[in-house]
Amino acid sequence: MPPHPVPLGFVFRSRAKEEKAPADKAQVTDSKQTRDPQAPKGRPTPKRSEAQSQRRSVASTSSLSRKDASKRQREERRQAMDRQRQALASGDERYLPARDKGPVRKFARDFIDSRFNIAEFFLPMAVVILVLSMVRVGSLQSIALLLWLVVIVLIVLDSILSGFRLKKRLAERFPDQSRRGAVAYGLMRSLQMRRLRLPKPQVKRGARP
Repeated sequence: MPPHPVPLGFVFRSRAKEEKAPADKAQVTDSKQTRDPQAPKGRPTPKRSEAQSQRRSVASTSSLSRKDASKRQREERRQAMDRQRQALASGDERYLPARDKGPVRKFARDFIDSRFNIAEFFLPMAVVILVLSMVRVGSLQSIALLLWLVVIVLIVLDSILSGFRLKKRLAERFPDQSRRGAVAYGLMRSLQMRRLRLPKPQVKRGARP
């Protein structure tokens, strides 16, 4: 018996589907094509060269803004340092460093600056003693060693007395404020020569702060 003939309709339908499938896939591919997010709806996607030029312009603008911001910060820091140096010379409380601000620290500075402190003469006395100790004379070297001991004892006694008085005056003047570290702050200031102290002394010797 002859084999069953293949229906013509089946053959035509298969060929029609095969021809239609690529067209459908092409439509799906076109519909799923990514659109540039910056392109408005209904307009074609910008060319690659245009997109690259836009990105370069945005990058250059951001880099310029960063440069301007860093330049502005450097200028502000420089101005702040200038104000701080002027405040250390004039005693302006607004721009002093944090360790020197406040009425308690100001009183401690004025208390130390208003009196003679043996410790502030330590540097010139140390130079004299060092010169004497370098001379190869037994008596002078003995005198230099004795002077070292005398200077150290005097500085210790004077610092103890100054610290005790400063603590008492601070308790009387600022009973309700924090006085933590103020005595040590004053004693450290007493170790410096008067002309080298910062902030600069605002009271004369012998004045009552």
